[in-house]
Amino acid sequence: MTPSAPTARRASTLTASLGLAEKLFSSTAERRLLKDIDAGLERVEEGLMVEMAFGDDLADVTSRYLLAAGGKRTRPTLALLVAQLGEGATDAVVSAAQAVEITHLASLYHDDVMDDAVVRRGVPSAQTKWGNNVAILTGDLLFARASTIVADLGVEAIKLQAQTFERLCLGQLHETIGPREGDDPIEHYLDVLSDKTGSLISMAAKVGVMFSGAPREYLGPVAAFGEKIGVAFQLVDDVIDLSPQPEETGKRAGTDLLAGVETLPVMYLRREAQTDVDSAALLSEIEANVKAATAGGHVSEADLQDTVTQLREHDVTRRTRDEARRWAAAAVDALGPLPEGTVRKALTRFADRVVERTA
Repeated sequence: MTPSAPTARRASTLTASLGLAEKLFSSTAERRLLKDIDAGLERVEEGLMVEMAFGDDLADVTSRYLLAAGGKRTRPTLALLVAQLGEGATDAVVSAAQAVEITHLASLYHDDVMDDAVVRRGVPSAQTKWGNNVAILTGDLLFARASTIVADLGVEAIKLQAQTFERLCLGQLHETIGPREGDDPIEHYLDVLSDKTGSLISMAAKVGVMFSGAPREYLGPVAAFGEKIGVAFQLVDDVIDLSPQPEETGKRAGTDLLAGVETLPVMYLRREAQTDVDSAALLSEIEANVKAATAGGHVSEADLQDTVTQLREHDVTRRTRDEARRWAAAAVDALGPLPEGTVRKALTRFADRVVERTA
């Protein structure tokens, strides 16, 4: 099978989905930038199929399972976009982008086990299909393969990968334990998002500088941009979880909510419930439905979705979207030291699209 034609179409679709193929990118330089990113994404996609092969019938199927299910390839796109500050999609940038995406995929296998998720990217999660042990080991295999790729890029890349992996684990640990006595739950949650999501997107931005020959003084600004965009991205996911459009999101509305996952809308609601009767009533309804659903009790789908709708229409969900916009604005502000031009314009549009998305 020759993957070049499908991946070319896929690359164009990816840049379009991130707002990087619109009329505002119409100059010769801008079209050249998009062409280079598309070509780089095609190489990343082809390389992922090669790198995620282990010469084992079971491992090859399980490791490529979530890759084949789709995904936005946000992290490789960001790496390739930042690389335009230098020589563009060099071989090293493409390899680093593959390592970042494989690390991301590995984390999804582990996250779904810890969250007992049933669906991922519109398909049954890996542990639903093969069990927890296979899902965990598949994630471990992918982490190992990402490390193998990074090892060929030098000591600096190895250290960056290790530091990012450390933050991913710490973020998951802190999410699992929850805030300690005296901690502000919302600040704790935002710190978790910085570690679990922001760190890897920040890594994607940094490798775009490190391996494209771009000026090293851009490392700090793009790292800060990636970290803040990562938090914004996850906050938008908190809103999308309540979306009534499963054909776009790939899962039913309120999947995280009804699994008992504390997202920012629920945290805001919990705070408001201390002084607002209506908020307290909705919080009690949510907690009762979650308890019944997780305990195997009978709760009608209509009742569950009514609860989700109430939360979606509550002011706390609008406030969550506003918080995401604040993080995205801070990300754009971090780009101040970068030169004016096509790359900075595209990164700004990238940030806008992150908070505009509905899936």
